[in-house]
Amino acid sequence: MTGKSLFKIAGLIAFITIISKLVGFGRDVVIAHAYGATVVSDAYFYAYQIPSFALILLGGLGGPFHTATIAVFSKIIPDLNTKPPEEAQKLLNRFISITGVFFLILSILIFLFSDEIIKIIAANATPELQNLASAQLKIMSPMMFIGSIVGILYGISNVYNEFLYTSLSPTIASIAVIIGVLIFRNDKLGMVLAWGTLIGAVGQLILQLPVFFKSGFKFKIDFGFIDEKLVKIKEILFPAMLGTTIGQINIYVDMFFASQLIAGAWSAVGYANRIFQFPVGIIITAMLVPLFPMFSTFVGKKDWDSLRYYFHKGLSSLWFMSFPILAFIIIFAQDTIQLVLERGKFDHADTIMVSWALIYLTLSIVPYVARDTLTRIFYAFDDSKTPFYVATFSIIIKVIMNFLFVKQLGIGAITLSTTAITLVNAVLLAIFIRKKINLEFKNLLSPTFKIIMATLAMSAIAVSLKFYLDSILSNSTIFLATKLLIQLIVCTITYFSLAIIFRIHAARQIFSRIKQKLFKSSAESVIAE
Repeated sequence: MTGKSLFKIAGLIAFITIISKLVGFGRDVVIAHAYGATVVSDAYFYAYQIPSFALILLGGLGGPFHTATIAVFSKIIPDLNTKPPEEAQKLLNRFISITGVFFLILSILIFLFSDEIIKIIAANATPELQNLASAQLKIMSPMMFIGSIVGILYGISNVYNEFLYTSLSPTIASIAVIIGVLIFRNDKLGMVLAWGTLIGAVGQLILQLPVFFKSGFKFKIDFGFIDEKLVKIKEILFPAMLGTTIGQINIYVDMFFASQLIAGAWSAVGYANRIFQFPVGIIITAMLVPLFPMFSTFVGKKDWDSLRYYFHKGLSSLWFMSFPILAFIIIFAQDTIQLVLERGKFDHADTIMVSWALIYLTLSIVPYVARDTLTRIFYAFDDSKTPFYVATFSIIIKVIMNFLFVKQLGIGAITLSTTAITLVNAVLLAIFIRKKINLEFKNLLSPTFKIIMATLAMSAIAVSLKFYLDSILSNSTIFLATKLLIQLIVCTITYFSLAIIFRIHAARQIFSRIKQKLFKSSAESVIAE
């Protein structure tokens, strides 16, 4: 894959992910309108954490199953244009069969012990919330099985350079919830949220099947444990799963502390995280999904110069997009939440609560993308143990920060502690990767400094413009939308112009592609005439 094809694929994935995130954001707006930040929404977000752990964290893009599949199968499938070799066929069948049985049993156990599980993770919650969450968890329990299989199929699709269905897949889950809430408006207990989420997960699984069969694989149950490559998968998968589990434990820690706050606190954290994941999910998915198979290939070939080059290119591009997003969210968090969520049962108090949670969380965006990029480098070296050890250490920091600051800062402390451990993780991974390869981090200093300067200048203009528009326009929905649109356009033009002036590589490359497209269109028009 060349640099041009990388950005072409990244652009396609970004476009699809934007659509998916918009639909997902629409789902959150519908949920907020129907249930606000209440006991019912809290119950759903508590119950959803466990099945989402399988569907999004374990089985999602960048999750352990997706990662292990790419790391192993990209090395044993030499030609993507021919039928997969027998070795790959058997290995995949064994991987799916063993994984499926394990997570099917896990789904059954979660269904049977949902009451006990909810009482542990929401220990300080009211009996009403615990009962609602338990009932919803029973409904969504099959998602544990679905998530693991989806993750493997995601990996196979990406090995074959098929990114459309994997990027579009989360849209199915969001649409199912939206339709369910709109049809069953009188559901006061939120059960439609659980059923919609489950149906959406089934849709995600079905959507992956055409690419799977097109690639030439045929599924056949196979429980052969004696397989050298299967051992290699386990060596990557288990530490990665443990690392992801550690990350989920951090969420359970947050849930425990949030359950002692006011009703709606955990919903506020959930809404803030979804807003945060809207831009972050787009840029990380767009860049890291095509980059990870490249990292794995370069490590396999011991092409260290290419690995360093694409690491710098990928992380610089991610930071180029992350810094202005960080500034924009901090400056306009309250206005944005008020515009998109403040209606129905979601009132102004909910807006303030979500705003503070979002601001603290958004501070993590820069180390967040660095951590995820470095993690992919470790996985390319078939090392998932180091990220696991680093993530384990983060639990201690999370517990201490929550214990010290939750009562003083409320939900802000919960998202602030997330930012702190993300930064610590990124720094530790950067230190430990030196044992494998010198990534020459000093080469990132100059472009990062330029990005920061462009962001600061843009922020100064954004704040000035905000004060001016607030003084002449009211906060009615139409004027609020107008203000945000004007500010977004001005900030984007300002930042991009400064980036061109400062000769930031990512901006110059984007500008070059836009100019190339425009001149190509003009030339085609002249020829047509």
